[in-house]
Amino acid sequence: MASKNELSLINAIKASRRQFMIGTGVALATTALYRPAIANGGEVTIISDIGNANQRAVLDRIAADFTKKTGTKVTINNMDHEAHKTAIRSYLVVGAPDICFWFSGNRMKAFVDRGLFDDISDLFVKEGYSDKLGATMTAVTVNGKQYGLPLGGILWGLFYRKDVFAEKGWTAPTNWDDFLKFGEAAKSAGMTPISMGTKELWPTGGWFDHMNLRINGLDKHLALMEGKIPYTDPMLKPVFDKWEELIKANFFSASGPSFGWEQAGAALAQKKAAMMDLGGFIKSAFPAGDEAQIAFAPFPEIVSGVERYEDFSVNSVHIPAKAKNRQGARDFLAYFYQPDNLGAFLEAEGTIPPRNDCPPSKDPLVNIAVESLKGVKGTSQYYDRDTDPDMAQDGMKGFQEFTVKPERRDQILARLEKTRARIFK
Repeated sequence: MASKNELSLINAIKASRRQFMIGTGVALATTALYRPAIANGGEVTIISDIGNANQRAVLDRIAADFTKKTGTKVTINNMDHEAHKTAIRSYLVVGAPDICFWFSGNRMKAFVDRGLFDDISDLFVKEGYSDKLGATMTAVTVNGKQYGLPLGGILWGLFYRKDVFAEKGWTAPTNWDDFLKFGEAAKSAGMTPISMGTKELWPTGGWFDHMNLRINGLDKHLALMEGKIPYTDPMLKPVFDKWEELIKANFFSASGPSFGWEQAGAALAQKKAAMMDLGGFIKSAFPAGDEAQIAFAPFPEIVSGVERYEDFSVNSVHIPAKAKNRQGARDFLAYFYQPDNLGAFLEAEGTIPPRNDCPPSKDPLVNIAVESLKGVKGTSQYYDRDTDPDMAQDGMKGFQEFTVKPERRDQILARLEKTRARIFK
């Protein structure tokens, strides 16, 4: 079943998707970029789970263009998103297509560990993707090898209203001391410094991610997500110390556990809160006329010298290990992943391109995120995508409890450690 995180993100993104028409100029530009070595014929089969009709139309157009150029027939079978989550566990073992859509990060790694996704590092080398993807390569890399291509993503960070900051003379905080000062200024202005609704649990996971990434860095964060570090490890003490400092300073919405993320987003839109930690889909909480006021800032530095790592939730596309036409699949992915083709595919969804050379989006927030990603050293996914689903559920429940009763920290972490020890044997 889908996690509440996934359902919320999917619904939010759907609410903000824009109509997008593909012009003939884009098609001609893409055709000019691709030069297949041999028109090899044959067939490439794809299983997708794309719910957006405009995005399906773009994929169909790309497939038709590829067939025209190479003589290779492309057959696309689109499934319901939720049904696909169950079906993939079967078809990767028996009856695998040549290409399938899925999630990156921990959910990809589960299939990599079972030998069900093909190593496509050769495609990365041939097409020079490492220079184009930068930090987003982390999402599809296991033990130094690549097993998929990252697709549209959601960059998490702090959002605020430009007009409010201009009126108050505020600037987005870049370090912990500035963050604390900003909180006091917001409270003095009668505003909640950080709007957070934790009713769906997952916003607490995102806040934990940011704190842990800023204090302990990416490698230790991912080791925790993979069950290799106990929740009682001393490295987490400063994370919860800093978080508790904010809780006791009344940084967060008093009604957080009873608020959904949409209500928390509405508080930001209505100028009742000063900032919110979320993804770009926050715009769905704003009236259409106010969307131009939304601004983005990275989560502030906490420990000096720790590189900037971010949550960049990204889906991906893969070649199953049991694909019948693995070379044909590589040829198609190389064509599909050309900047104009990928850009058109993601524009129809309104998500952030992982490539740094895709055409600019019509959405200013997407372009801001693309530029911000250039300064990111590495990426994680999101708490409930990076770890085991049962661990994620218990973890986020614990984080929510901590936001209300920080004095229960030791009991909460001891409980989470029991869960970790049981799951990651």
